[in-house]
Amino acid sequence: MSDHNESKLNRLLAGLGDTSVVSSRWLRAHGYSSSLVVRYVASGWLVSPARGVYMRKGGSLKWEGVVRTLQCMEDLSLHVGGRFALAWQGHEHYLRLGEAATITLYGQDRLPGWVHKLPLAEHVEYYGKGPFDLPALLFTDETTDQSLMNQGLERREATPSGMVVCATPERAMLELCDEASDASGVYETDALMQGMATLRPQRLEMLLRHCHSIKAKRLFLALAERHGHAWYSHLSLDDVNLGCGKRSLVPGGRLHPKYQITLPGDLDEQLG
Repeated sequence: MSDHNESKLNRLLAGLGDTSVVSSRWLRAHGYSSSLVVRYVASGWLVSPARGVYMRKGGSLKWEGVVRTLQCMEDLSLHVGGRFALAWQGHEHYLRLGEAATITLYGQDRLPGWVHKLPLAEHVEYYGKGPFDLPALLFTDETTDQSLMNQGLERREATPSGMVVCATPERAMLELCDEASDASGVYETDALMQGMATLRPQRLEMLLRHCHSIKAKRLFLALAERHGHAWYSHLSLDDVNLGCGKRSLVPGGRLHPKYQITLPGDLDEQLG
């Protein structure tokens, strides 16, 4: 192998680390020809866990590495959000026993097809843009922590993969509220809301103003009021559009008198 190609290989392996993957598209765009990649595989430097995707020989395929690849190498505006973000941050206490974890991704860009072909222990599910009208944001090294925070996002250490961008608890809860479509979804969201004692009112106010889902906002506020968290009394809903009329989320449920959304009548029993 020439010194030039050896240097290219060393840069590639150093960039991948032990858990990241790299796509054929990225390799071509950065000067790694198909024939060169074939040589790397034949020489035992790279392996292909799925068609069109490569990683270091001896590396460990982890969801954290895959998400970091999507964010930092594929330059896709995708973040870990909703239910999985809350679970990852330690808020989960409503486990679906016997089910594999589902990595819930949100953002303006769609998932590449190769993601679903990877033999990950977890499922990966794309939930679209979510309930916010915030602009797309790329997660480059130049993207500041403040820029992320302005959208309810933050970097989180995912050892050994590096930093991964995920929703803050405030944004993740609103994303979860947007996904709730039946009684079981409300039970789960309510159980998680019970543990949300440390949400930040100012951040919530910003997100509520930028949330276009009337259902998500009303459900979030109704459950927050129900659990009596201290931060709820500090929320200012000025300029927050809560729509008009009633919202029937659960047929035959109990109408919340303030936020005009139907909730299951047996929420207290579900909490146990």
